[in-house]
Amino acid sequence: MTSPQDTEETLRLATQGFDLLFANDLEAAVDVFATEGQGNSPFHLMGLGVCAFLKAALGMEPELMEDAVKCLTLAEQGARKRMKLAKSSTPSHRFQSGIEWEVLHTDTIVLLGLTHALSESYKGYLQCLYELNRQALSSSFVLSSFSVLSPGLSSSAHSKFNKLFKTLYPNGLDAYATPSQATPAASRRPSEKSLQYVKATPTISVRTSGFFARWTGLGAVTPMPVLGTITNPTNGPIEELILSGAAFGYGLFNLVLSLLPAKIRNVVGFLGYSHDRQLALKALAVSAARTDVHAVFAGLVLMTYYGVLLLASGYQADEKHIIDQYRGIVRRVSQRYPKGSLWILNKAKIQRMIGDPEGAIVTLQGGLRGDRQKSFPQADALLAFELAWTLFQCRRYEESAQMFLDVTKMNNWSHATYHFLAAGCYISIGQSDKAQSLLDALSQIMDKRRGRNMPTEVFIKKKLAFYKQKHARRGGDPKRFAESIKISPAEELAIAWNTHAHADKETALAHIEELAAFTPPVNMQTEYMTFPLSSYQPGDLLDLDTPDELAVRSLILGILHRTLGDYTGARKLFHDALKHYQNVDVSSWVGGMTHFELAVLDMKEGEWRSAVLTEGDSAGDDTALEVWRCAIKSAKDTLAHAHALCTRETDLSSRLDSRIVMLREEIDVKMRQLGIFDM
Repeated sequence: MTSPQDTEETLRLATQGFDLLFANDLEAAVDVFATEGQGNSPFHLMGLGVCAFLKAALGMEPELMEDAVKCLTLAEQGARKRMKLAKSSTPSHRFQSGIEWEVLHTDTIVLLGLTHALSESYKGYLQCLYELNRQALSSSFVLSSFSVLSPGLSSSAHSKFNKLFKTLYPNGLDAYATPSQATPAASRRPSEKSLQYVKATPTISVRTSGFFARWTGLGAVTPMPVLGTITNPTNGPIEELILSGAAFGYGLFNLVLSLLPAKIRNVVGFLGYSHDRQLALKALAVSAARTDVHAVFAGLVLMTYYGVLLLASGYQADEKHIIDQYRGIVRRVSQRYPKGSLWILNKAKIQRMIGDPEGAIVTLQGGLRGDRQKSFPQADALLAFELAWTLFQCRRYEESAQMFLDVTKMNNWSHATYHFLAAGCYISIGQSDKAQSLLDALSQIMDKRRGRNMPTEVFIKKKLAFYKQKHARRGGDPKRFAESIKISPAEELAIAWNTHAHADKETALAHIEELAAFTPPVNMQTEYMTFPLSSYQPGDLLDLDTPDELAVRSLILGILHRTLGDYTGARKLFHDALKHYQNVDVSSWVGGMTHFELAVLDMKEGEWRSAVLTEGDSAGDDTALEVWRCAIKSAKDTLAHAHALCTRETDLSSRLDSRIVMLREEIDVKMRQLGIFDM
């Protein structure tokens, strides 16, 4: 049996491997985790599993996901074995014996589940839930020695994480530090229901071991000390691991549940799962403020969440709070690991989101310098992908195209998507020969893929057929169909990546001028389109001759007008997009996406109108609260339409579904801020 001293030493050695991983030295980290003599150490097996998981998650490569499942399964088995052996040993910490292995076991469970969810398919999400439930059921008898079983609770992953969390945090999270020292904004506090549930048990009793006690919940109980607070700090690395790991596992599990697509969440609800996203974020923040390895992973999860929220949700109820939290976490981790690609990436994302894309470009280019340590290609590929999109946002199309192509040398995820985006960049600068060459290669690239196509590749196949049909109608050379593409395919995919919503004024105006110049003219006037910018003579070939193209043009123009603050013009354009959507051929995604963008418009316009009212610049009987009520009702109704159009047959539906989930949560946060509870 491993002694407490051996456990601490094994943890110390494994931590060295994680330090190398976070500093971008993946190869050296793997060497540490694979050190001879440590093959049975769950900490080292977990390290190997985490390395494989990160490569799979960051590279989105199926073969790497298989490696991750293999390594994490070995780590799960090792942790479960130690859990059994530790029950009769004397711990080196002030918690019940073996709980450190329970924490490690929950790590493997949630990572195994997430590995299945990486496919972004509904099947993958269901496999994720199945894996979480299966693993929890296989070890529920061990968990029962840590907390009293409540009648009616199923032995599932959900109850497993909840029990462990409430055992270690019986009084909630208010007494614990977070990376941001400022008091969290009211908009980000957990819901009343969740707070009441956590506070309902001020202390948690833990059973002594024994067969009868384990199965009936009876027997002697001893109080679990509430440790790890500011006034009662941890003592040693094992206690730090226990507290940081429990908060991390609980936070990550519940955050994942809250972000599942709506159809999967319906299954989740049927199985008895529930979640509180704000409490999950608080738990992750508490974990991120500690010093254990889990702190860095919790920080990475929060960075990813905040980065996606700022990029894709369209509207944030408290953008300043999110950016402050995001920046604080990035700063904290970057100070420890200044060369890590993941931390450089998130610094650049913040710069881009706060309106400094040129600064983001400098940061990303510095992160990709040739003289840096580059043994973590999947992380570096994310830097390159982010740089490509940021260059695209700044209309530096040729540089963007080259960067998208460079990413194909760094990972094996959908090369077809990278080529399609690069071709779109060349369309934007009139280099149709280069675009045609890239488009011609797409069929062969997609044929080489094993298994199902990625969602973007299904979209690409439809667009290629669409472009060829359009070119044939116009009597063009079939080998030069790129000449008939007017709206860049990269501009279309940029809608899903929400790039247009972050354009600066100069960039937005340039986009508007280009799109409005296509024939037929846009049949309306706005603040930024005061007269027809295009003209054509009878008999001329129209640039855009299908409802699909007209719908996409109006959708992009609507987003750009909203970005510039012309909310009236944006609304006209979105409704024009919906008019054309009724007759589209392949652009099935336009309807749901347009309704989503209308919901974002409702919230942004509501915010603007309420600010004007608050400043006393308006007449009439309206109040700011009434304005918000109207805006929120309209946004909720519009999101319901978006969700109804977001079916499995709709292109890029999982991405839109996730955006709908995020926007709904932000609307709920805004309602709590305003004290609105009756809608």
